[in-house]
Amino acid sequence: MELSKRQEAILEIVKKEGPITGEQIAERLSLTRATLRPDMAILTMAGLLEARPRVGYYYSGKTPNKVIAEKLHRIKVGEVKSVPVVVSEHCSVYDAVVTMFIEDVGTLIVVREGGILEGVISRKDLLKITLGGQDIHKLPVGVVMTRMPNVITVGPDDSVWLAAKKLITHEVDALPVVRPVEGGDKNKDLEVIGRLSKTNITRLFVELGEGN
Repeated sequence: MELSKRQEAILEIVKKEGPITGEQIAERLSLTRATLRPDMAILTMAGLLEARPRVGYYYSGKTPNKVIAEKLHRIKVGEVKSVPVVVSEHCSVYDAVVTMFIEDVGTLIVVREGGILEGVISRKDLLKITLGGQDIHKLPVGVVMTRMPNVITVGPDDSVWLAAKKLITHEVDALPVVRPVEGGDKNKDLEVIGRLSKTNITRLFVELGEGN
């Protein structure tokens, strides 16, 4: 989060003199309160300043980085996930390549009837098997995919921070967003309800940087 020089000046005043009223801050900067109102709103909404009626503004003690970190912990995967791009394990590697190209994704999620997670297949997996000289028209993706329970997943109520950490730790481009199937085996039967990718994370960072 990048602050303007005036916003940085406001923060310094509040750090040293807070709690302090908006009128007093305006006096210190030789500006009108109306001129400062947008800056005060930004600093307050960002969580850097806090305000109390009849008391004034005071410094929250949070740095811009800490504010962003707290937001990432509060935002849930279900709020930013994308529609999953799925195939059957009986789908040919050729059809998987075509699907990946048409949908412009780096990971396909493999499911069985009912949308139950079976595995994932990445761009790297498809590239390896394609260069291997096998007949990709006849070879099913079930032969080359990463199968459960070795698939890294996230739930819709997990934080975006946790999802981002999984993406980095396991060096994958996307994670299936899943939920347990009612009446099924909670460790095996997971319904695919979305996809969380590096693109989702990047888009979120851009929105946070724009103050959205």
